[in-house]
Amino acid sequence: MRTPEFANLLSVLDRKAPSRPTLFEFFLNWDLYVRLAGPKVADVPEQKRDRWYGQRVQIAGFLGAGYDYATMMPSGPDGFHFPQREKHREQTISLNEGDMITDRASFKAYPWMDPDKCDYSVFEALAPELPRGTKFVAHGPSGVLENAIALVGFERLCIITMTDPDLAADIFTRIGSSLVRYYEICASFPSVGACISNDDWGFKNQTMLSPQDMRTYVFPWHTRIVEAIHKAGKPAILHSCGNLEAVMDDVIDVMKFDGKHSYEDAIMPVEDAYERWGKRIAILGGIDVDFLIRSGEDEVRKRSSAMLERARKRGSYALGSGNSIPAYVPQEKYLTMIRCATGG
Repeated sequence: MRTPEFANLLSVLDRKAPSRPTLFEFFLNWDLYVRLAGPKVADVPEQKRDRWYGQRVQIAGFLGAGYDYATMMPSGPDGFHFPQREKHREQTISLNEGDMITDRASFKAYPWMDPDKCDYSVFEALAPELPRGTKFVAHGPSGVLENAIALVGFERLCIITMTDPDLAADIFTRIGSSLVRYYEICASFPSVGACISNDDWGFKNQTMLSPQDMRTYVFPWHTRIVEAIHKAGKPAILHSCGNLEAVMDDVIDVMKFDGKHSYEDAIMPVEDAYERWGKRIAILGGIDVDFLIRSGEDEVRKRSSAMLERARKRGSYALGSGNSIPAYVPQEKYLTMIRCATGG
C-alpha cells in the first residue's frame, strides 16, 4: 500500500499536475472493499462488529487500493436523507415510480428531514482511522434532481413544471435548500477534505430536463452547494451521468465546480473530454465501465497508461472508471487499471 497524500487530489482539482499518478473513484463494491481492506479489518466476527464496521472496511478498501481519501456519507436512519417508499428493483429501477409527492397537499404532508437534526458523527468517530495526510470526501444522499425524481416520478415532474411551475419551484427549493445545509455541515468537519455533489442530470443524448429548466430549477441550488463547500475552503466535485455537453459552461463558469466525474464512451470518451475541458475543470476517472468489462487486461492497461501519460505534464486528471465499480466489473480488470497509477 503506497503512502496516501490528499494533496495530490487537491492538485488535480486545482488543475495542476500531482506529485505522482493519482486515483479517483466514487465508490467500489462490498466484495472489492473486503478484498482490498484485508483480513485484519474485514474478518471481524459478526457478533463483534460495531456500528462503524462497514465504514471501516470501506476506508481500508480505498486506502488499500492506493487512493488518497475515502468517500463517506453519514448513513442510517438518523443520517440525512429524503424518505421514500420501497421501490421495485431488478437490474434497474423505473424513473416513474416516485409517488411520495403528487400535488400541493402531499408536498405539505411529506416528512421532510431537518439536516441540523441528523447524525454526522461518522466524520468524527472514524477520523482516527484515517492515516496522516488522508481525508474523507463527503457525498450526498443523491442530489437535487435525483431526489425530485425519486419523490415525484420523472413524467409527473415534467408535467408539474409545465402545469404548476410554482409547485415545481417549491419542491426543488425544499430539496435544494436542505442539501445546501447538509453540505455546509459536512464541509465543516476537519476530516472532510472535499465534497461530491452527486446528481445524475442526463440521458445519453440530452439533459433530463431542458437546459432552460435545469437552469431554472436545478442549477441555482448546485451553485449554492458549491458556494457552501468553497466557503469551508474545500473543493467541490460534480458526479453526474448523462450527456451534459449543452450545460458544461454552466458547470464550469456558473456553478464553478472544481472537478467533473462520470464519463461514457457512447457519449464522449474521457480523452475527448480532457482535451475539451481539462484546462477549465479537473477531469476525474473516465475509463468507461463497459470498456472495463468487455476489454482484455492488456487493453485496459494500455488505455489507462495512455490517459495518465496524456495528463502527466498538464495535470487536471485522476485515473478511475467512468462511473463506479459495481460487482459485475471483473476485479482483475479494475486492479489492472489502478496498477497503472500505483505500480502495484
